[in-house]
Amino acid sequence: MEGKRRPAASVQDVLGAMDDLVTTSVVGQQEFARNLGLSVTDLACFSYILQAGDSPVTAGDLAGRAHVTTGAVTGIINRLERGGFVTRQPDPADRRRVRVTALPAAAERVRSVYGPYYSLLEELFEDYTPEEIAVLSDWCKRASALARTYVDDSCGP
Repeated sequence: MEGKRRPAASVQDVLGAMDDLVTTSVVGQQEFARNLGLSVTDLACFSYILQAGDSPVTAGDLAGRAHVTTGAVTGIINRLERGGFVTRQPDPADRRRVRVTALPAAAERVRSVYGPYYSLLEELFEDYTPEEIAVLSDWCKRASALARTYVDDSCGP
């Protein structure tokens, strides 16, 4: 596949487009969360749990990743558990710690909400060559790591 000619863009153009994407995504996250009966923070925490796959997430890890206190994360886990999104179990190595995993049915519920959007994104990716997709993937991964570091360093827990 030959790449399409793209219009010239400056770094400022990309930053403006990224700001628009982030803002629109925040609004979208609010709507996705509402459709699932969750708050945005609860949905973000569930997303972190899903990203862990089969590896249980500790409450402490979740609190750190979501930038909430351990007390707040307890409430989040309680709501996710009541909503049928997660299960929690004591950590066998340290009974004071809780390990949280996603329930398969809940993961499917979230996929059903995000699925149509991801399908549209996949259609958009069809306009890009594999090399362009590799650049986009690299940029997103590096920008996400940079954002996480910036938030960790600038905002604290």
